[in-house]
This record gives sequence, C-alpha cells and structure tokens, in this order.
Amino acid sequence: MISKEILKKIRRIQITTSRKVSNVFAGQYQSVFKGQGMEFHEVREYLPGDEIRSIDWNVTARMNQPYVKKFIEERELTVMFLLDASKSCHFGSSKQLKSELSAEVCSVLAFSAIRNNDKVGLVIFTDRIEKFIPPGKGVRHILRIIREMLYFKPKGRGTNISGALEYLNRIMRRKTISFIVSDFLDKGFEKLLSLSNKRHDLIAVTVTDPREIDLVNVGIVKVEDSESGKVSFIDTSNEKVRKNYNRDALKRIQKRKKLFRSINIDSIDINTDSEYEKELVKFFRNREKRLR
Repeated sequence: MISKEILKKIRRIQITTSRKVSNVFAGQYQSVFKGQGMEFHEVREYLPGDEIRSIDWNVTARMNQPYVKKFIEERELTVMFLLDASKSCHFGSSKQLKSELSAEVCSVLAFSAIRNNDKVGLVIFTDRIEKFIPPGKGVRHILRIIREMLYFKPKGRGTNISGALEYLNRIMRRKTISFIVSDFLDKGFEKLLSLSNKRHDLIAVTVTDPREIDLVNVGIVKVEDSESGKVSFIDTSNEKVRKNYNRDALKRIQKRKKLFRSINIDSIDINTDSEYEKELVKFFRNREKRLR
C-alpha cells in the first residue's frame, strides 16, 4: 500500500515536470531524437515531380496508372534510464539529495518521451542490477517509474557502471536513447561506455553536490565513505587541505569530461544547488545545432 505522503510527492513531481515539459521543452525533444529510419505508410497516385524510383510497379500494373510508395519517419523510440542508486547518490548538502534531483530530471525527460508516444524503461543499479522495468507507454507507466526512482530500497551500496551497461546491451537488442544518470564515482567503465555508445544513443547525466567540490571551514569533521563505510577525519580549517580537496575534485571532473568528448558522448551536468532546466535547454540546443 502506497502512503498518502508518497502519492503526494509523486503527484507534485508529475505536475512540476509536466509543466516544464509544456513550457520549456516543447518540441525540443522531438527535434533532437529522431526515429530509427523510414517505414512504409501508404501508396498514392503518381504526381508530377515524384521520383521515378518511388513508383510501386505492382500496384501500377493492377491499377493501369502509376502509383508511388509513401514513407514516413519511424518515430517511435525506446528511451531507457540507467539510474545510479548507490549510497553516494543519497547525499545532499543543498535543496535536494542527488537521488531526488536525478529522479526529477528523469521525470522531465520521461514525460517528454511519452508526449511523443515513445516507450520508456528503467534500470536501477548499484554494484548490482537492482530493478528493471521494461519499456512501456502512458502516464501510469511513467508514474510507476517515478515511484521506483524515488522510493526503491537498493540492497547494494557501491557503484558498477560497467555492469549496468552490460545489462542494457543484453536486454535491449535494438538501438535505444539511454540516459545514464550517476555521480560517476566509479572506475574501469570507460571501455563499456564507448562500446555501449556505438550500440545506443547514450547520454551521460552527471549529478554533483557542491560539498563534493569545496569543503567548508568547520574545523575537524568525521567523514564516512558512503559506499565502503570507511571512516576518516578531515581538518577543514586547514587551507591546504581545502585546496587539495578542491584540486582533486576538479581534476576528476575534467578527466570525466575529457572521456565523454573522446568517445562522443553527450553529457548534461546538474548540481543540487542550481536549477537543472538551464542545463537541459543547453543540451537540447547544442544537440539540435549539431544535427542541422
């Protein structure tokens, strides 16, 4: 039984994200995500200017006058969300946890997809595959996906991006639009990321909290690695410690961006202390410009 509080939160996200889809992203989704090719639609009488190669000779022979085949873009797509539910994503020092922000961004993209009659599916992963919802259509299906993104209780603590990509490639035989939503605090996934991007249209959505980049001067603090459980103490009053922390974080971000560029993966960077709409609009505009 779903509690009233959970239903209220899901309803709030539905209203918020649906409004943003209508007001901000109307038309942009369809312009940057194309169908997989052309499919036969109908035959009609030949008109001056039609290409000779489009003539359907069998129908022409039966009707004793020329007819042509008409094709339309195969519009229906399959959109998959690979959602990182590791312990490091259940962290936030600002308005939202990284996991809550991830769910809201996925909701915007999911509602954009169903407005275009596309199928939407979900893979929740940690250091294992936690949950798979096969692609489907309709508002009720999207609401189920939102509920799982917000309230699913994973068993794993760590992150295995390679495992999630291997699973995607195994279960989805045809090309998909796949958003992998993670803080990317993992190693050794570069090869699978490149291979998966050749098979699917892969978009990396990175989720970051400001405290993962900058330390605040609050003296000596006890910190615990959310995935390994390792405990340590950091003297945040030490300027050198803060500078080294910031330097290492920026290096990690630059390395990740360089990786995405090297294998031609589009990326969206969102932060728990800023509005994500600007980053989504930027992504759509850049992609649309490149496809012209």
